[in-house]
Formats: sequence, C-alpha cells, structure tokens
Amino acid sequence: MIDRPDLPIEGMTFVVSGAGGYIGCRLVDELLRRGAKVRAFDRYFFGVANLVDANNAFADQLTIIKRDIRDAVPEDFEGADAVLDLAALSNDPSGDLEPELTWSINLEGRCHFARMAKAAGVPRYVMSSTCSIYGAADKGLSTEETAANPVSIYAKSNYQAETEILALTDRSFTACALRNATVFGLSRRMRFDLVVNLMTLSAFEKGQITIMGGGKQWRPLVHVSDVAEGLIRLAIAKRDTISAKIFNIGVGNYQVQTIAAIVREVLPFQIQLQFAPDDPDRRNYRVDFSRLANEVGFEPRIGIEEGVREVYNALKMGETENGLHCSTVGWYRHLLQAKALLSEIELDGRLF
Repeated sequence: MIDRPDLPIEGMTFVVSGAGGYIGCRLVDELLRRGAKVRAFDRYFFGVANLVDANNAFADQLTIIKRDIRDAVPEDFEGADAVLDLAALSNDPSGDLEPELTWSINLEGRCHFARMAKAAGVPRYVMSSTCSIYGAADKGLSTEETAANPVSIYAKSNYQAETEILALTDRSFTACALRNATVFGLSRRMRFDLVVNLMTLSAFEKGQITIMGGGKQWRPLVHVSDVAEGLIRLAIAKRDTISAKIFNIGVGNYQVQTIAAIVREVLPFQIQLQFAPDDPDRRNYRVDFSRLANEVGFEPRIGIEEGVREVYNALKMGETENGLHCSTVGWYRHLLQAKALLSEIELDGRLF
C-alpha cells in the first residue's frame, strides 16, 4: 500500500452514510485510525460485524446508527463537522431490480439526508457519486463539464441527486460530489461484481477470465482506498475550492480486454482468456481526472496490479471468499425475495 501523510482530522466528527458498504468499511477504518469520531449510518444489509468487530480498539470513537437514510432527523447530525454520503443501492444492474426503490433511496433518500444535515448546521457535505453518469459517452475524455448521458436507473438517480444536493450550497452549507470510477481492491464487505475483482476471482477459481462485450469498451478505474482518501480530502478542503463542484476520481482508463491482460500478467499461474461478444452493459466511456489533482491536490496512485495482488493474496490465505453477499445485485435479489416471503411479518425497522 502506498504511504501518504495523514490528514489533520483528529477530533473531527463525521457522519458516514452507507458505512457498512464496500467503500464505507474502508473509509470508516481510515477515519477512526486517524483519530476522528464516526457516526456510521446504514441499514447494514450486509451486516454490522464488518465495522464493529474490526474496530474494537476504536469503540469510543464509533457510533453505530442502524437506520434508513429516509428516516434521518436533524438530531442525527448535531455537532458533526462533515457528512460523507455513500448511501445508495449501488451499481447499474442492481438499480434495475426495483426501479422505484432505487429512485426512492438514491434520489429522495439522499436529498432528504442532505436537507437534514443542513438543518442541523453541518458545514460540509460530500456526496459519493459515479462516473457511470457519463454512460455511453462520445469519443474523448469526459470532464466534469461534459453533458451527462446516463444509461441506467442507478446513474440517472445519482445524477439527479447530485444536481439537487449541490443546489443546497449556500454560505453556511458547502456541498460537493465525487464521481467514482469503477472501484477495485480489497474490503471487508467484499464485492466480486466489479470488473477487476471479478476477473481476479474468476482466475483464482477457474483459471480463466471471460471478457464480455468483445473487450473493446472503456472503463475508468480507481482503488477503494483512493476513493476513501478522496472523500476525506474533499471534507477538509478549502470551501472555495470545492463549493458546489463535481470531481472525477480515477487512476486511469482501460479497455476491458486490457484489464484482463493485466490480471493474467500479475497472477502467478496460467490463465485462459475467453471472449463473449454479448453484454447488456452499454457503458463505454473514458474520464478526465485532472480537476481533483489540480484543484484539490490529490491524485490516486494505487494501480490495477496492486489491487489484483491484494485480492488474490486474500483469496489464497482464506481472508476473503466469494459468496452471495459479495454480489450486490445477487444479495439485493435475495433480500427482495425474503421481503416477499415475509411481507406479512413485522420487520425490524424499514427495509424497503
């Protein structure tokens, strides 16, 4: 892992929504390690042990709030220095499972969360968004000024939430958004439905990688730790630097076939590459990441090779494993099926 100087956040209080998720776990770890206090807000669909068991040493800094963001109240934010908002039904396939639910959480829920934070007097709000907003982009690099062209409900709901949350900015409330490239790397709430992680898993389990859609399509990529770092940087950046702005974050742009070749090159055994020409995912875009470097002074540096190695080593040592909970769309489908079965049973809090 690349060493970076720690940012001056000791003693600050952060409200982190989506704290039990793939990025959320890594972000909460970093905040606690650096001496910050964290109110970890989530429904914890993937369990709360990922946070609690791993952070026993920081128990006095960590407050677990197990609640839906749509039920947040101003009291949840009192005294907080910043909100880092990661709560969303995430990724493009997941959003199509229950479109109305995706809109309810990713747009209405997030906007409600931001309004409650503003009502409580929180001065800084950082929304974690997605480069999927660029969707089926034209040739060339998409910048933060490029017209959005989302092709999924997930991307469309995120784009509208960005627009409404950034519009809340005034002299006392500064909001900004971080558009994440496709994320990779190791997390305690592991995801094997993201391209680098999935290819690494497939190579480990089967000795082969299937390249969907012909492999010519472009994807921007970023390591999960770099996303956490970027969110923290925006939380403490000068107000005028980030006020009502959007920042792309990524380490580079790669064709899917190139990603497969890198995974094959890194791993210490023979891997067969197979091509599948059909892919329902129509995204194909490259992204410019220079604004974050030029205006905030942060540039991601963790490459695909390092991410592949850490995921492979964790699989080899039994420190992580594949399962239904490692596929966001698979786990949400499981929850939706459970909801149908238990529709007449009173559940603990709001589920869907």
